[in-house]
Amino acid sequence: MPKTEKDRYLSNSLIRGLEILKMFDASHSTLSLAEIASKMGVSRTVPFRFLYTLQHLGYLFQDETTKRYQLTPKVMELGFAFLNTMHLPELARPYLEKLRDQTGASAHIGILDGVEVVYIARAATSTSFSTLNVMIGSRLPAHATSMGKVLLAFLPEDKRAAMLEKIELQSFTNQTKTMMKDLSKQLDEIRRIGYAVSNEEFEIGIYSVAFPIFDRDGVIMAAVNIASPTSMINEDMIDSQIIPAVREAAIALSGYSK
Repeated sequence: MPKTEKDRYLSNSLIRGLEILKMFDASHSTLSLAEIASKMGVSRTVPFRFLYTLQHLGYLFQDETTKRYQLTPKVMELGFAFLNTMHLPELARPYLEKLRDQTGASAHIGILDGVEVVYIARAATSTSFSTLNVMIGSRLPAHATSMGKVLLAFLPEDKRAAMLEKIELQSFTNQTKTMMKDLSKQLDEIRRIGYAVSNEEFEIGIYSVAFPIFDRDGVIMAAVNIASPTSMINEDMIDSQIIPAVREAAIALSGYSK
């Protein structure tokens, strides 16, 4: 069928709705109705219905005070469908398996969804510890996990502040940070040194290290970690093997976005 004949099946409404979603990025995390109309080259009445529909479906949120729109975590569902069927987990698998083999620990990739880390790829060991056997799609609290803390630490300051306002600092062990000033101080230190550690903060007997994965613009997009029983590691191993191995994997995985 010639292309000109196929074009009559295109849905202009769907095209414009997707174009609006694509307008939001690291430099334009919020947009007004006027800005969206300007980008589309139309009057403000044209995008209003599309915005209302996207808001009704849960893909956009409008601040009642500023009237500006922003994406919601539900947009990630579109990405999950892609990730679960195609590229990132498969592309990352050799690196996760190498990381697992280098450290003897389970290796994972996670992204931030609200105040939780969602696991999107893994290379597990045969260890029976529950945390090491998280499944793809599992959600763990960001404030008590190494990947979650890395993902929070490398957010832009305004986004991090907004996210911290939403977090309920539930205690999971006596090592969990339950005071906001302590967590904020820890996140500042994580950003300074470039990685995060969770030493029995979520589960007794579990140690993990995570590094950030950045996109082509240097914006954090995911995190990679290893998780191991504390009985299987020591300080020398952490400094000489684990931290360098996780750092190497993070750098390699960041390359996929370049």
